[in-house]
Amino acid sequence: MAILLDKDSKVIFQGITGKAGGFHAAQCLAYGTNVVGGVTPGKGGTMWDAAASLQGKTMPPWANGSTRPVFDTVAEAVKKTKANVSCVFVPPPMAADSILEAAEAGIKLIIAITEGIPVRDMMEVKAKLERTKSILIGPNCPGVITPGIAKVGIMPGYIHKPGRVGILSRSGTLTYEAVWQLTQRGVGQSTCVGIGGDPIIGSTQLDIVKMFNDDPDTDAIIMIGEIGGQGEIEAAEFIKKKVKKPVAAFIAGAAAPKGRRMGHAGAIVSGKGESAADKIDFLKSCGIECAPTPATMAEALLTACERVSVKV
Repeated sequence: MAILLDKDSKVIFQGITGKAGGFHAAQCLAYGTNVVGGVTPGKGGTMWDAAASLQGKTMPPWANGSTRPVFDTVAEAVKKTKANVSCVFVPPPMAADSILEAAEAGIKLIIAITEGIPVRDMMEVKAKLERTKSILIGPNCPGVITPGIAKVGIMPGYIHKPGRVGILSRSGTLTYEAVWQLTQRGVGQSTCVGIGGDPIIGSTQLDIVKMFNDDPDTDAIIMIGEIGGQGEIEAAEFIKKKVKKPVAAFIAGAAAPKGRRMGHAGAIVSGKGESAADKIDFLKSCGIECAPTPATMAEALLTACERVSVKV
C-alpha cells in the first residue's frame, strides 16, 4: 500500500506534446508508471511517441510500446482510458483552467508541475476544488513517487528505494537530498510527495501527514519545510496530538533576511512564527527531531526512530 499513487493508478499528461511534458511523461513511463495517454487541445486523434521524446532511446519491453493516444479534452481521455491521475505540464496562463478541467472530468489525483501560476488563479482553483473529490498536489512541485511502483513528475527515479519512510517537502531538491541519504543507508521510502513552494497549494503539510499517519506501510516520516506560512506549524500540532510514528524535519531558510522572499514564492517571513528559528523551536516542542543542516536529514530520522525503537 502507499498514499496517492499505486499499481492501479492510470495516468494522463496534460501538455504531453510539449517538450517538457513529453520528456517527463516518457521518463515516467520508462520508470513503470501506467501512462495511458495525454491531452493537448487541437491534437486529439494523434499518437504521442515516448521514444521520440527521449531522443530516440528505446523503451523497456514491459512498457507495452512507446506510443500513447492524445485527446483534445480530459473528459474524452477519461472516457477512453479510465484515467484517474493527471499530471499538468501546461504553461502558467492556462494551467489553472487545466487543473479545473481535470477535476470536472472526475480525475481523483491532479499533480501540477507548472511553476508561475498567478496567485489569483490559484485562489479560484482552491475554492472550486473544495467542491470536488479531487486531490491537488502542487503547483510548482516535483510530483509524487511510490518507489518501485510509479512516479508522476520530474524527480529522478533511480535514487529512490522501496521502503517504509514517507517524505513530504516544499522543496524538490531537498526531497532528492533526503531520499539519497536514506537510500545510501539502505533505508527505503513508501511515498515521497513534493507539495510545492507557492503561497497557495492544493494539499498542505497537514493533509499529507494525515495520509502517512493512516498508511499502515509508512512507519516514519520526514517533513521538509522552509520559512513562510504556517503549514509546518499546523502539521506539528497534529503530530503532537495524533501521530505515534517517529517524525524528523528540516526547515530551510535560517539565513534568510526578514521580509525578503527566498527561492519559492511562498518562502517569505510575513508574520510571527514564520522564521526558521521559530518553526524549529515549535517543531522540537512537539517532539519532532530537527536536522540542523540538509546533510543530516537521514541522521535525524534515524535518531527519531531509535528514540521510539522503530526499525526502518
